Amino acid sequence: MQLMLRIGPNIGLPDVLRSLGADPIKVMAEVGIDHELFDSPNNLISLKARGRLMAHCAERTSCQHFGLLVGQQAGLRTLGLAGLRSKYSSTVGSALKNLIRYLHLNVRGATTSLATESGLAILEYQIYQTESRGNDQVGGGAVAVMYNILRELCGDDWQPTEVRFAHRKPSDEAPFRQFFQAPLSFDTNQYAVVFSADWLDHRLPDVDFEVRQLLQKEISKLETHHDDDFSDQVRSVLRTVIVTGHSSAEEVAELFCMHRST
Repeated sequence: MQLMLRIGPNIGLPDVLRSLGADPIKVMAEVGIDHELFDSPNNLISLKARGRLMAHCAERTSCQHFGLLVGQQAGLRTLGLAGLRSKYSSTVGSALKNLIRYLHLNVRGATTSLATESGLAILEYQIYQTESRGNDQVGGGAVAVMYNILRELCGDDWQPTEVRFAHRKPSDEAPFRQFFQAPLSFDTNQYAVVFSADWLDHRLPDVDFEVRQLLQKEISKLETHHDDDFSDQVRSVLRTVIVTGHSSAEEVAELFCMHRST
């Protein structure tokens, strides 16, 4: 099965190429990708092609942190309805739960999980195909997106306690330190942002109930027409919740906003 994702989280890629003095049309053509794919955030690209493109762009521009720059351009707004549903949640914790629940509408072949331990919350991005080309660029970009999402939800007072990368330490850490302004760990077993678990209870601005209800209706409709059938969606979520220790029938049902018996 071809694993696909929305262009949305990577929509800033052409602008990053231009900022580094490269021609997006030419660079994309070199790996067989039509630049018009980036005209709409709802267009789809395969995970394999995205990874190949990221790796090629990093090599072509001699920019070791190319994926990081692309991820810096993204956040909740680039995740479509899934991003809006997360933004209009009651707390940061419920927003992240919604993000995890609806990630499959943006990407197949990767997932996000949230775990808490010793007073810390760990928001992690996991790539299923761990040996794919460009994973270091993709992972670095994903961490930047998660950072942006948390900053948007929590506000300027929020700061991570640690940022983790599964890839090896780059020769130049400056771009990473400048963006994250937090302790960095490389060669770990995960791409993750670590922060105080107290932020999970942080209240988000109140949203009109009808607006929230409308968003839920639209995102449910989108799921109905999505390629995944329900069993695939459950399997995708289970990959995440099993490792976090929250995989009971009740907890999984809650993620899908339904009763356990359903």
